[in-house]
Amino acid sequence: MRIFKVLFLLLMCFTLIFSQESKTLKLKKISGEIEIDGIIDETWSVADSISDFVQFQPFHGNSPTEQTVAKLLSNETSLYCLMICYDNSGSAEYQTGTLDDSGGDIVSLMLDTFGDKRSAYKFGVAASGTRVDARLLDDARNRDYNWDGIWFADSKKYPWGYVIEMEIPYKSIQYDKNLTEWGLDFDRWIPNNNEDIYWCEYEENQGQRISKFGRLIFDNFQPTISGLNLEFYPVGLIKAELLDNDKYKFEPQAGIDIFYNPSQALTFQLTGNPDFAQIEADPFDFNISRYESYFSERRPFFIEGQEVFNPSGKERNTGFYSPLELFYSRRIGKKLPDGKEVPLLLGTRAFGRFGEWEYGGFMAMTGETEYHSNGETKTEKEAYFASARVKKQIFENSSIGMLYVGKYEEGNTYGVLDIDGALRTDNWQLSYQFARSFKNNDGDFASSIGFVNFGENWANLFRGRFIGNKFDIDQLGFVPWKGTAYATGITGPRWYYEDGYVRQMMLYGGGYAYYEHNDLFTDYGGLIGINFNFRDGWGFEINSDLGKSRDNGVEYNSFSVTLSSWYNTSAKWNANLYGGYQHTYNFSRNYLAFYSWVGSSFSWNALNTLSLGTSFDTYIEGNPDGNIEDIVFNARPFFSFTPVNDLNIKMYIDNVFVRSTNRMERIIFGFFFAYNFLPKSWIYFAVNEYHDRSPEFDSMGNVLSNRMHVTSRAAVFKIKYLYYL
Repeated sequence: MRIFKVLFLLLMCFTLIFSQESKTLKLKKISGEIEIDGIIDETWSVADSISDFVQFQPFHGNSPTEQTVAKLLSNETSLYCLMICYDNSGSAEYQTGTLDDSGGDIVSLMLDTFGDKRSAYKFGVAASGTRVDARLLDDARNRDYNWDGIWFADSKKYPWGYVIEMEIPYKSIQYDKNLTEWGLDFDRWIPNNNEDIYWCEYEENQGQRISKFGRLIFDNFQPTISGLNLEFYPVGLIKAELLDNDKYKFEPQAGIDIFYNPSQALTFQLTGNPDFAQIEADPFDFNISRYESYFSERRPFFIEGQEVFNPSGKERNTGFYSPLELFYSRRIGKKLPDGKEVPLLLGTRAFGRFGEWEYGGFMAMTGETEYHSNGETKTEKEAYFASARVKKQIFENSSIGMLYVGKYEEGNTYGVLDIDGALRTDNWQLSYQFARSFKNNDGDFASSIGFVNFGENWANLFRGRFIGNKFDIDQLGFVPWKGTAYATGITGPRWYYEDGYVRQMMLYGGGYAYYEHNDLFTDYGGLIGINFNFRDGWGFEINSDLGKSRDNGVEYNSFSVTLSSWYNTSAKWNANLYGGYQHTYNFSRNYLAFYSWVGSSFSWNALNTLSLGTSFDTYIEGNPDGNIEDIVFNARPFFSFTPVNDLNIKMYIDNVFVRSTNRMERIIFGFFFAYNFLPKSWIYFAVNEYHDRSPEFDSMGNVLSNRMHVTSRAAVFKIKYLYYL
């Protein structure tokens, strides 16, 4: 009987391998060009085509509800893609949008141009013609939507559906000229059916994997085009800022960004006199912990092309394992206590690959700045930042790498060196990171490890972290938890249902231990949770933990319960609802009490050109007597108007209301206009205005009554134009 089981398993493996190998498409070469207009030219009749798509969701493995045909052709300079999308129900969504910000029906082409089965380009086009591009990383476990390429697309609506055409110039992407085939997949998203279909078939418990792509076979030719690959971005900027005397300061500036690809495997980037001011204010953050808050990077220079500098192992879908962030770019050009920003004078980087190696280097220089803090005049010294990274692919789909980050200023040297990597198969990944910090003559060690395994019917997850007492990289990265160590593990069954209302369910339980040197105590406890996903696009997760803790000398029974839910049941709107309750130590008030929060976000496409929405958060602090100490409310309503593709007008109002004072304590108004008039060429206009109740003085230096007043107002007009050689 055991022999028959082994033979059956071998047969299933052979069937899977054969089915994946059979997914091939031949790329034929033509002599002319194809006009990108959504009209199916006669030239497309010679192209090889595919139409055997399969559902990934909501009914995994089933045939799609709508037919899709994809074709590819090539000439000497470009790859062309045609996707014919039938829509018998007449329910396709045609929503306007901007680059990487699009809704409605959408199709995608994905290309593994180095054949490494680990990274790929993604080119997406909505039914309305809006473009989306990204890099798929770590076998599609992560996405980098900060990558922007130079390519062209258009769409056209027909009574029976819509057509998408794309042109991708070979000089706009990097690839291995020695390959005779690339990895290939297509995707179509049909939001009204909550339906996601691919050309290649993937396991439901794993998601998309580049290692399971089909094959794009070059038919008697290979792309070899390599042009000068030089991009110039002159930047013109005018800033208007309100001063204390109610007058405005106008600052015209100019800068330049340069991209240069001397080969298909190497990129240089240089920026001179850049403006790194954020267009949109950071969201309000309510923090009762003893550690600083984290804010995402929003400045383009720091987020474009960062993939090689990222540590291995971070999972986009689960978020369970998060490696230490040793390079936190918001430390560069940071804001000072009096609101000034440290000027960044020059920035440059290079990144590329050589065989199975990837490498990158980064350098930036900031200027000397005087600022005021607590009535004293201080100086932020001129500084140099540098980073270097190498990463090697091992065992086909795993990786190992090293990272160095440093800061140098007069009298001080800061640095950190790490070794990190990930061992992975289709359904599990073991990630690791070991780091050593340097601060002049001091330093210490830190490490992080994570294991994620999603089997067909069971999941196992583990993560751990250790940070030494003197591991200080506050000038470089974001690791504020000095002198701590923790370990968390959970396990539990998962159920996938082939039909019915419930798509997937998971139960899990586990335990945790958390040591803090500040308290000389190890918190410990257990946790349980449940997760539901439903076929019509909504789901929820509830989890709870119970344990023993000690903070600031107070030992207590800790407890928490949290809820998160998501609602994507319509192409017209989506929402999230979340909340929680904790019995914990409040470091902002220095006592033990309960803390609770509830929040939601909502976005509604009132028209194909207009979106309305808001976020709303409530933070409830208790006191040691069990009563409510205070409640803080934060809302951020917005509207976003996109009359035509690639032109967007957005406005938001971020406000904070405090129950104890019974008044609004802060209001931020933001207005943003953006027009992407050509590939990588933009016009921006932004206005930000801050109101709060900070101390206010009259002309004689007398303190005025506490009132809401303007503390900052700034406007920026910026134009960025691409010269592409």
